[in-house]
Formats: sequence, structure tokens, C-alpha cells
Amino acid sequence: MAKETGRKLIAQNKKARHDYLILDTYECGLVLTGTEVKSLRQGRASLVDGFAQIDGGEAWLHNVHIPEYAQGTWTNHSARRKRKLLMHRAEIDKLIGKLQETGLTLVPLQLYFKEGRAKVEIALARGKKEYDKRQALREKQDRREAERAVSAARRRQRA
Repeated sequence: MAKETGRKLIAQNKKARHDYLILDTYECGLVLTGTEVKSLRQGRASLVDGFAQIDGGEAWLHNVHIPEYAQGTWTNHSARRKRKLLMHRAEIDKLIGKLQETGLTLVPLQLYFKEGRAKVEIALARGKKEYDKRQALREKQDRREAERAVSAARRRQRA
């Protein structure tokens, strides 16, 4: 079998970018069982309720749903088990210091294969208030309208 190259996206947490202000991102490896990897290779996973936590100097990923592998036997994994994240000690120590501030949390943004290995992108994030969400939506809508106006002007110019 040829070695995989590049990056293959499995799952994305779009709601996290809406609900949280992303301060910093980290790329982590995952400790997975064989049936979890096979299930991920089929493109099946959900990051919606997921979060990361640091316990005893180790980083753990909670509530990420990787469904059971259909052809798995009694060796199949449980869908929402906690999974260990592989990070450098310096990154974990830095996160421990930052997470002691109030309002900060670790949320998964993306789950993907990079060079054949499963990786997760986690973000140090602060929850947005309701008015921040409305303002972000308004800015996004204004940007779209401006792009539409520019493209319409270009079309009129060509004609």
C-alpha cells in the first residue's frame, strides 16, 4: 500500500467558530484503537459536543463521537470514550497556565489525517456573548453584500 501524503479532512466543528473566540490553536496526535482508525477512514466522526481537558499532566479529548466500526467484532470501541491527545510537554504546561484564567476552554476544531496519521486541531477559546455572535453574523453578511456588489459591477463593466 502506498504511503498517504497530504491532509484529508474527516470532521469539522463549524459551531465552535461561531460560539467561541479562538485565541490559539494546537495540532495534536490521537491515541486510537484499530477499529476507531477504520471508522475514521470511512469519514465518520462528530466533534459537536467535544472538548479537551488536562488531567494529571496529560491532555484528554472527551465526547468526540467516533461510531463503532460496522465490521468490528467484540474488539470494537465505545463511541464516546475519552481519548488521549499527544502533545509536547511544553505545550501542555503552557496550556495549564492559560486554562487557569476564567472563561477559557479547549475545543476541537478539526479532525483529519495528515501523512496517514490521525490528528486533531484543538483551540484555546473563550465563549462569545450573544451580542458578539450577532455582530459576527452582521459582519459576515456585510462582507457578502460587498462582494456581491463588486462582482455585479465587474459584470456590468464587461458587458
